[in-house]
Amino acid sequence: MSNHEKQPETGPAPGSLDNIRDEEAAEASERLSNPLVGRTVFVLAILIAVSHLYFNTFSTLSELWTSALHFGMFGLLCALTIPMVKASSPGGQRFVFAVDVVLGLAALGCALYLIGFEDALYARGVNFSTADWVVSVAAVLLILEFARRTTGWFIPTLCVVALSYVAWWGQYVDGIFNFPGLSWETVLFRSYMGGQGMLGSIARISWTYVFMFILFGAFLVKSGAGDFIVELARCAAGRFVGGPGFVAVFSSGLMGSVSGSSVANTVSTGVITIPLMRKAGFPAQFAAGVEAAASTGGQLMPPVMGAGAFIMASYTQVSYLTIIAVAALPAFMYFLSVAMFVRVEAKRSHAVKLEQDEEVPTLKEVMKDGWHYLLPLVVLVAALVYGFTPTYAAGIAILSVIAASWLSKKPMMPRDILEAMAQGSRNIVSTAILLITVGLIVNVVSTTGIGNTFSLMITDWAGGSLLITLVLVALASLILGMGLPVTAAYIVLATLSAPAIYGLIAQSQLLDLMVSGNLPEQAKSVFMLATPDQFNLLNAPMDMATAKQMLDAVPDTFSSQLLEQALSPHAITMALVSAHMIIFWLSQDSNVTPPVCLTAFAAAAIAGTSQMRTGFTAWKIAKGLYIVPLLFAYSPLISGDIWEMLRVFLFGLFGIYAIVAGLEGFLEHRLNWGLRLLMFPIGGLMLWPHDSLILDSAGLVIFLALLVWSGRKGSRAPAVAGA
Repeated sequence: MSNHEKQPETGPAPGSLDNIRDEEAAEASERLSNPLVGRTVFVLAILIAVSHLYFNTFSTLSELWTSALHFGMFGLLCALTIPMVKASSPGGQRFVFAVDVVLGLAALGCALYLIGFEDALYARGVNFSTADWVVSVAAVLLILEFARRTTGWFIPTLCVVALSYVAWWGQYVDGIFNFPGLSWETVLFRSYMGGQGMLGSIARISWTYVFMFILFGAFLVKSGAGDFIVELARCAAGRFVGGPGFVAVFSSGLMGSVSGSSVANTVSTGVITIPLMRKAGFPAQFAAGVEAAASTGGQLMPPVMGAGAFIMASYTQVSYLTIIAVAALPAFMYFLSVAMFVRVEAKRSHAVKLEQDEEVPTLKEVMKDGWHYLLPLVVLVAALVYGFTPTYAAGIAILSVIAASWLSKKPMMPRDILEAMAQGSRNIVSTAILLITVGLIVNVVSTTGIGNTFSLMITDWAGGSLLITLVLVALASLILGMGLPVTAAYIVLATLSAPAIYGLIAQSQLLDLMVSGNLPEQAKSVFMLATPDQFNLLNAPMDMATAKQMLDAVPDTFSSQLLEQALSPHAITMALVSAHMIIFWLSQDSNVTPPVCLTAFAAAAIAGTSQMRTGFTAWKIAKGLYIVPLLFAYSPLISGDIWEMLRVFLFGLFGIYAIVAGLEGFLEHRLNWGLRLLMFPIGGLMLWPHDSLILDSAGLVIFLALLVWSGRKGSRAPAVAGA
């Protein structure tokens, strides 16, 4: 573990942790190095952690008051830790700091005003006084400014456009997006004072699930679990050819299950894995690409999944435990797809193993020193299974981290606990500000009904095709991802396009029932009203064209009723989860897709490679981000029973492996163009949703035969080269 303790000093520049400008990040670091400011921020961060632990356990405060305090406290912490602008002179720095203090205290004052004068507002019949106007405008402007500091100009600009659309220019838009408009008083009330917008459901997710799990991750890292995770991955994969690449994949998966942040994964594990990969013989650009692609999977890996699992549970009203349960197999599939690229490149680059005696620890050594780090994860899962809410489960898991640390040589002392609490609060600053701000956009979408309008527009453009709809959503996610962080992109896309994808997935299941002649009797009554002359066709199997014709004849007003009567509650629920999971996965592509790919840029900073070239390499390696969502839509990967899910998982893995071989032109040896092109239909045979075990098995047999043959060819190639 000594290697891990030494490596972080050679990590990336401070600005690579997020998209804060390097200059401002440097000034923030300089500001916090001031003893007085540093101690103040440390104490404030601890107070925030303690208060949020209280909010999530014993508090009887209303959700509105809690959300207001959440905004006020993190607004103050953001103002103190992230400067408004870069100041070159000492006098300018002092002036900027003074302004930041005023803005931070103003945010806290806005929160306290709402708590103190909420009853007076309702007593006036929700008519704003002068103070209400000032506080509401100030709160909105402050959160936009804090969002600019943490995420750039895109989100504040989008919020201004959205708010002005509701209050002003929406009435001048012709067609389906025309909106008559609301008064500015109503807009501000719904944005801040009324418990919607900034202080709505998205803010609640921030101060409950997201805060508790990020705090849990901070405690784990402080206890030394990060070192243990990397060492465990080196132990498991380090002895294979190309082992450092597998270490990057597996350590990022394990770290991602704790941190839920792709950039955090990159800078924490990449400072170890990228130098190891280069030492083993991997090209530097490929090593950085692997780390970026693998770290992106951190937000796909349960139990944390960034903030996505919590937001998804809130949107779909499906339990958090169900969300993380169905997300597990797809996450494994993604990480294994990255490992396939590593295997292929290891053979092509003749990557070597790590020296077993000096560099790779044994499993016995690693588990002897760090087995107790696994206990908090076991406690967390057990608490969730037992029935505790995610917030209580996270609280119990935090206590278990402290208890487990006393089984190690370095138990967590009071100072360590305080530092973990402070670090947890600082880790969530950007996420908390982001979620509070995005609440403004979500409120506008729900107020205007633009989400349903957008979904209908996507469906119309796609001509009712699920595949074209997914392509359009993927393009939208990529464009949004250039300006929005992953979590924000998911929230916006889920609000706008989830209904369209859900409707098409449920509709495809309904068509399958009609084609097979298994439509429930209660659903047939709807067709009796819409297509009475063709009603008898429902009693027997029919062709797909006839089924689509009959379904098109059903009025839109009866569509939801038809789905509820035709499909089981489980099928409807999983169709909704599938729609959100598709959007969540596609939202990750901005991490690894140029021109804006922060995870790849962070990895490039460690490897010393070109940022854009590393971005394209990471984009190629992360192909699972596009393939797996297709399985959500067209297969029972997350909606079937356990055997159906395992079948799709198994054949899907080998199908992806075949496609990787086709993309790379290499399996166990270099493939000629004929074999390279052949790999794509072989992979498609195992991935295509034909529901035929014979075809799946045929594709698997062909691929395994080629894999064995390629292995024999590859084993002879080094001998020839050596001779």
